[in-house]
Amino acid sequence: MRKAFSLLMLCAATALMAACAPKPGCLEISFNYTKQAGGGSNQYAVWVENAQGQVVKTLFVTEFTAKGRSRDGSKPQRGYTFRTSCVPTWVQHVDANSLTDGQMDAFTGATPAEGGVQTFTWDFTDQAGLPVAKGTYRLYVEATYNGASVVTHCGEVAYGAPAGDLPVETSYIEKTDERIDMITEVRARKL
Repeated sequence: MRKAFSLLMLCAATALMAACAPKPGCLEISFNYTKQAGGGSNQYAVWVENAQGQVVKTLFVTEFTAKGRSRDGSKPQRGYTFRTSCVPTWVQHVDANSLTDGQMDAFTGATPAEGGVQTFTWDFTDQAGLPVAKGTYRLYVEATYNGASVVTHCGEVAYGAPAGDLPVETSYIEKTDERIDMITEVRARKL
């Protein structure tokens, strides 16, 4: 009985790893995340836009930014509405005020409690899960540090491009030296 259970667990683990493995043809975006102490940090978003600057798909945005927080039981106010430095490029480009709470739920997640490598995969589909048109797409990782300083990492990928690493450029808004190690080693690669 023990052998059968062990074999069953091994098969289940193998199937889970195969299901979670990145698929060839996808875009993988990864970075090292180090949780920061204090208010106004640990907010980030990962998304893809088309050549016209329209958001095609948001892969992730931190829960506080998208949903806010309520400590008194009232309905929370979205974090970006009262802390305007929360990933402002994503907020503007996606037109966050036009999104319903249900739409936000599709890509919102808790801020990681622990540091480590964060990995997101884009399968060249839009927010509805439909394949995108051939063309060039821009990937973004935006993070807010210390309530005001914002960093954006950006790269480009062409639909149908061969596998390989992609260059990623970094730019800052009101750069400070404090907490700049929240997101480091941003990588993008076509699988």
